[in-house]
Amino acid sequence: MNRLIALACALCVPAAAANAGTVTSPNGRIVATLDADAEGVPYYEITRDGEALIAKSNLGFNFTDADPMRRNFEVAGETKNSVKTRWEQPWGERQWVDDHHSELALTFRQRDEKARQVTVRMRVFDDGVGFRYELPESAAQPEYRIAEELTEFNIAEDGTAWSIPAGDWNRYEYLYSKTPISALSTVHTPVTMKLDGGTYLAFHEAALVDYSGMWLKRMDGTRLRALLAPSSRGAKVVRKGAVVTPWRTIRIGETPATLVESDIDLNLNEPNKLGDVSWFEPAKYIGIWWGMIRGDWSWAQGPDHGATTERTKQVIDFAAEHGFRGVLVEGWNVGWDGNWFGNGRDYSFTQSYPDFDLKEVTDYARGKGVHLIGHHETGGNIQVYEAQLADAMKLYGELGVDVVKTGYVADAGGIISCNADIADPCGEEIFEWHDGQRQVQHHLKVVQEAAKNKVAVNPHEPIKDTGLRRTYPNWVAREGARGQEYNAWSKYGNGPDHEPTLVYTRMLSGPMDFTPGVLGLVGGDGVPMSSTLAKQLGLYLAIYSPIQMAADFPESLAEHPKELEFIKQVPADWAESHLIAGEIGDYAIFARKDRNSADWYVGGVNDATERTVTLTFDFLEPGKTYTATVWKDGPDANYETEARHQIAYDTLTVKQGDTFTVRLAPAGGLAVRMTPRN
Repeated sequence: MNRLIALACALCVPAAAANAGTVTSPNGRIVATLDADAEGVPYYEITRDGEALIAKSNLGFNFTDADPMRRNFEVAGETKNSVKTRWEQPWGERQWVDDHHSELALTFRQRDEKARQVTVRMRVFDDGVGFRYELPESAAQPEYRIAEELTEFNIAEDGTAWSIPAGDWNRYEYLYSKTPISALSTVHTPVTMKLDGGTYLAFHEAALVDYSGMWLKRMDGTRLRALLAPSSRGAKVVRKGAVVTPWRTIRIGETPATLVESDIDLNLNEPNKLGDVSWFEPAKYIGIWWGMIRGDWSWAQGPDHGATTERTKQVIDFAAEHGFRGVLVEGWNVGWDGNWFGNGRDYSFTQSYPDFDLKEVTDYARGKGVHLIGHHETGGNIQVYEAQLADAMKLYGELGVDVVKTGYVADAGGIISCNADIADPCGEEIFEWHDGQRQVQHHLKVVQEAAKNKVAVNPHEPIKDTGLRRTYPNWVAREGARGQEYNAWSKYGNGPDHEPTLVYTRMLSGPMDFTPGVLGLVGGDGVPMSSTLAKQLGLYLAIYSPIQMAADFPESLAEHPKELEFIKQVPADWAESHLIAGEIGDYAIFARKDRNSADWYVGGVNDATERTVTLTFDFLEPGKTYTATVWKDGPDANYETEARHQIAYDTLTVKQGDTFTVRLAPAGGLAVRMTPRN
């Protein structure tokens, strides 16, 4: 449960403001300005240490049924506030989160007969800025039908950007491109940048609720504009009464670590609405999955059906023997036969196939101290899923299935919905986008229904993470990028720089169910993966999730007992997390402290370039010595040869301030466990 341990300090000045409003970060380095120009166009600017980061950037809206909110505005009022609090996460990368920001809310009034108003609320932290629009309830405009935001991000200089395309068929599942900012097209957020002057930026959004997801479209030069995901209704957002938009966030830092360790998006979300969620336990799991992804087994019925009662019991036995809390089973329910991709019309979320007995399996797991992880693939058909949602979650709750992986496998724009609002009965089918308003509504509906039954949710093909795990802590992970599964498809495998790019891009939004731990290093058709054995261990430290999978076959895990030992030991819940070395797209090494012991873990992943790094253990507790158990790349390890399997082990005694020099192989990694000796 969240705990407020410091009181907010507020100074409110509800007076008319004749001039620009400014707000400064607590450390005084970042200054944001809000104003309207000579044409009455609202805009903002951001500087850091007096240097422009975001030049004049316009604000406003277009509607499908009303005049734009674009010109003829004047400043009508201003309030200021400052906050310094600390709150506790029930689980996460760190236990305690500091929220220290200054706030300015400027109300703009349009100079016409309707005198419409909009408030822009801006919060400035030491490591970035967040702002949102607040549209009041209005008799003149009782329903807001937003065609587009006119929000701009006019970056003051060029630089390098790491991005994936938005509006294309494969949702968020693309390899990242490294381009000049001035060469971007239309991209998803988070998008990460390094300006030519050396400053790091990352653009995203927080608290995406009942609204359309934001893409960024380059207009000219380095000027970007918000582009909302499409809707079948024409208007991209339809809301009655007052409207509060998601926060538009800009992380700002001198190093990549500043971006990675920022909690801006979490702090801009509302506190926990669920209360005690101690029933969710961060943990590791295995499952009946990798064999399907590789093509060894099938989701559909037949001689190769993966989800059988017999096979599931065997996996449960392995989980119980090795301390894995969960076992994921996909393909257990009716609906997988035939064409389910982008279809989902035949799914039942309560009826098992004949060769799988759900109650027998969950009873068996309970007797072994193991929990089944449920699976609800929708084929992108939310109309069918929502009709069964209450019954499906109730069934899982009754059987003790306290985590469910959901799926929305359909091409972008292929979500099957109905021609009615979410609260009304469905009629004929219509099609929506994975990140449009309708799907944003749907995901929250699933999370809330799951919470009623003490079930945690891990969506694949999801809506992007925007920090709502703070408000709904049963929303524990999601996919939202190219995961390990692509390494099972020889035609599409992830390259060696994919994971060290994810750390600085996708992972800025929140936990990812990447599914590491494929120790056999072999994908479909026997094609080797772009990974060393040590990298598969380093992924547990580089790609955070409170539910971490050991994705390989149980027999393959058993063939690597020393590596399996690390996977069994490494926590899924942390008291502290620090990026201690790395560069975007090159490598990333973390230090993380176990929340439930005094142990520290260090490790991460490398790209295709062999490198030697020296790590400093400044984070260790002073006066203590630690035994460091090391899993590292062997002297000849290389993902391009059979030496990818070569791994070396070491045991050291270390203390605060000691250094450790280690070779990272091409596509290599590192994992270290440090246990206090005194």
